[in-house]
Amino acid sequence: QLQLVESGGGLVQPGGSLRLSCAASGSTLDGYDIGWFRQAPGKEREGVSCISTYNGRPKYADLVKGRFTISRDNAKNTMYLEMNSLKPEDTAVYYCAAGSDCDTLHATVLIRGIYRWGQGTQVTVSS
Repeated sequence: QLQLVESGGGLVQPGGSLRLSCAASGSTLDGYDIGWFRQAPGKEREGVSCISTYNGRPKYADLVKGRFTISRDNAKNTMYLEMNSLKPEDTAVYYCAAGSDCDTLHATVLIRGIYRWGQGTQVTVSS
């Protein structure tokens, strides 16, 4: 069955960049809508970005639009989140997920029917 493992988190200064990876095993990612979520201390988990397997169009939460880029490499069975111009408020545990329907909801994104979550990777933006 599908398993997801994130990597690439760490400590970065404001204005810096990080690239998160989410490697899949046990099944292929190309049959799923995939995406990234984050959860800051004391806050609910929120959608960051997702991408449809049907049309490949990415969707972004308003808070990260223009700074973050989601991508998938089906040959490597891996998804990525390129994060630029990072801000302290981007500090959170970031999770990748695979499900059935990537969509937008108000100023954020969601995936309906999430089948699998990754274990999370910490991103800390601080000087």
